[in-house]
Amino acid sequence: MDKYQINHLKELEAESIFVIREVAAQFENPVMLFSGGKDSIVMFHLARKAFWPAKVPFPLMHIDTGHNFPETIKYRDDLMEKTGARCIVKYVQDTIDQGKAVEETGVNASRNKIQTITLLDAIEQEKFDAAMGGGRRDEEKARAKERFFSHRDEFGQWDPKNQRPELWNLFNGKKNMGEHFRVFPISNWTEMDVWQYIYMEEIELPSLYFTHKREVFQRDGVWMAKAPFMQLKEGEKLEMRDVRCRTIGDVTCTGVTLSTANNLQDIIQEVAATRVTERGGRADDKRSESAMEDRKREGYF
Repeated sequence: MDKYQINHLKELEAESIFVIREVAAQFENPVMLFSGGKDSIVMFHLARKAFWPAKVPFPLMHIDTGHNFPETIKYRDDLMEKTGARCIVKYVQDTIDQGKAVEETGVNASRNKIQTITLLDAIEQEKFDAAMGGGRRDEEKARAKERFFSHRDEFGQWDPKNQRPELWNLFNGKKNMGEHFRVFPISNWTEMDVWQYIYMEEIELPSLYFTHKREVFQRDGVWMAKAPFMQLKEGEKLEMRDVRCRTIGDVTCTGVTLSTANNLQDIIQEVAATRVTERGGRADDKRSESAMEDRKREGYF
């Protein structure tokens, strides 16, 4: 009789599916955040597995800064059409137009921080009591502090010193009126786990993750993509290079990697050999030593 074989990826998959099902069981109106990045793509893939052959029983939501890569938006729309999932899109531009946020100006301007306001407004408007995100503990030191179920107060804020224990994966979703939870189903995954799982499951990704030619410029040691809303500083010049994205976010804060990796096997080898962290090219993390934790306290993911 053949022995049933399980590897570490299948263990991680089972844990994440358990967390997603717990969210569906404990909360009345959950939502899954979707950015078009590889982590949210994997999380959505896990959600589809968790409830197959039924449809995913909650909507997805994308906070659109208006400064996304066009390839990301096309991938999002194509995936929703292919899977029949419902995706709510909330726009940072609407938040600016309503006077709830002031857009940054200057060469380093980004909408990344003010998308927190759009997110908190969306959670309140749609009355979501749990929002799942693709954050992983290995990404950044502030994210390493997160539990699977991360309690947020009525202002959407996070207190890293006041988190609930999760012994034996027992999750406490109790909350008061107006409060909600952020939930991170792939917390225990590493970047390498994500890439190996994508390879194992043959998950389709946006073309940005594979090597392509793009006009880029170098800023503070990081290669940045050209975009109509990006201003060049004195001395910066555009070059056509072979690049790919290692992580995808707002164009204004997403660094690209010089690379020749145009398939998943090459990407896995490249990630295994690199000494630069995944978020090493994210400009939003470099604004201060505690940039991520400060944003998370205010309501960011």
